[in-house]
Amino acid sequence: MGLEERVAESCINGHKADCAWTVSVHTFSDITNISPVVFLHLLKECYIHGTCKATRKFRALQQQVSQALCNSPEPGPATFIVRCLYVLPIFGVYSEGFSHLIISALRRHQKTTVNSADSTQAKEIAAYLFLDITGGFVDHDEKLMVKILEAFDVRLTDIEKAITQLKAQNEHRFDTAKTVIEQYIFAMIDSQSYMTAVSLLEHFSIRQSGESFLLKMIQNKEFKAAEKWATFMGKPMLCLLVQQFVDRNMLKSAYDTIKKNDLQQDFPDVYHKCKENLLKRLAEKACWDIAEAKTKGDKRLLEYLVYLAMEAGYSEKVDELCERYSLEGFLKTREPEAGFVHSRFLHLKELVVEDIIWVDEVDGLHKAICHIEGCKVVGIDCEWKPNYVSIMQIASDEMVFIFDLIKLAEDVPDVLDSCLTRILQSPGILKLGYNFQCDIKQLAHSYGELECFKHYEMLLDIQNVFKEPKGGLSGLAELEYAALDAVVLLQIFHHVRSCSQPTDVSEGHDKIEWKSYIVSHMDNPKKSKKRPTIKKETESGANYH
Repeated sequence: MGLEERVAESCINGHKADCAWTVSVHTFSDITNISPVVFLHLLKECYIHGTCKATRKFRALQQQVSQALCNSPEPGPATFIVRCLYVLPIFGVYSEGFSHLIISALRRHQKTTVNSADSTQAKEIAAYLFLDITGGFVDHDEKLMVKILEAFDVRLTDIEKAITQLKAQNEHRFDTAKTVIEQYIFAMIDSQSYMTAVSLLEHFSIRQSGESFLLKMIQNKEFKAAEKWATFMGKPMLCLLVQQFVDRNMLKSAYDTIKKNDLQQDFPDVYHKCKENLLKRLAEKACWDIAEAKTKGDKRLLEYLVYLAMEAGYSEKVDELCERYSLEGFLKTREPEAGFVHSRFLHLKELVVEDIIWVDEVDGLHKAICHIEGCKVVGIDCEWKPNYVSIMQIASDEMVFIFDLIKLAEDVPDVLDSCLTRILQSPGILKLGYNFQCDIKQLAHSYGELECFKHYEMLLDIQNVFKEPKGGLSGLAELEYAALDAVVLLQIFHHVRSCSQPTDVSEGHDKIEWKSYIVSHMDNPKKSKKRPTIKKETESGANYH
């Protein structure tokens, strides 16, 4: 059954039997004397009257055209297709899709049958077609033009031959083939069609552009085009690309380029840093076996994995890795003394606040923010519904404010955004959290229209200071419930600050260095200047008493 019969049958089955149209099955069974225009017109009719989805219609037509090319089109399949490409622009909106369809059908056909005489003739016509496209006489876009060059293997010599023949016919609008191509490529670069420009440079083996071209693509964030160009140019350009990725902290892109092009020896530190980032992400998800497999026995990576296990308090994994890979130099993890651990827990009786205030309307919101802005240190904690942050606690030493984020975001989103920005992005207020970087990501996801959750300043994550306790914040505070989590953070902070003084540290215990853990973050560096991580005592924490 031909495609036309299938389409007709689908129309009948789809209750469209009253459609008045006919298509000759002979058109696809014998295209010996069918012109490209008639062929394309009938192809269009098949597409229009088909009732299945566009993707399925495309594949069905592709298969039928490929089979039709076996039916002796004159002067040959490739030549017939390139002549179709010449006239396709008159079909308007169908031009681009049909162009890709018939080229892909030709490629499928050529996997089984190749006629050298036909291919040569088609290549000559395709060279003329290229000149007419670049000259504006045939309206095909640049991506399709590249596809035509590749499909018919049109090279610089073929373009030069076509120009020579045109000059013999008193057609003097062209210089040399290389000049024509380079002028077109420059036009593509000026219009920022970098991938097309790179594809043409690669196809015609033109290596004139260099480092400045690569940097220009990177500056315009055309990273795929930059990688394609660097790969074509060779190792020196690939090394420059990797360094540019590293300078922009695009470690995943740097790692992929290094691995794909076997540049591990040229960038050992970058390669290992990227692998370490991967191991860290896996460790955070508790995928220790997968992380171990990813090391592939590399001692440096294994040692880093041991450090991650030590940070997570996973002593069994530390001992297991050290024994399995004969890693030496790691201290056996030991349980802290009971008295010292107990001194680092808090109890409910230590938590004293003057008031707990529910905030779900604009006046209460303004009053809460005014109080919080007068504080040097506040604790922040969030409560979640499934996959959605519902409330936020912000506590000072005297008061706890519980913000109904869902209601405030619905009623006064702009006011809420402005008020929380004043707190979260204030460099003068130290914000205490427990795994708050996870909370802030979820907040940004839950309330994507608000800008306040995309940037924070002066955050101290308590979990980075205390490594030993398990069970989250309530485990750290030895609480039976977490209703006052934000207050707990303040009490823990006061304990941490006191333990950071050398005179307060008992013999055998390290002092707790909390100031180096203060961090800042922004999602959009174009809007505001990112502050560096604050580590010096004179810049962070000195006044938070």
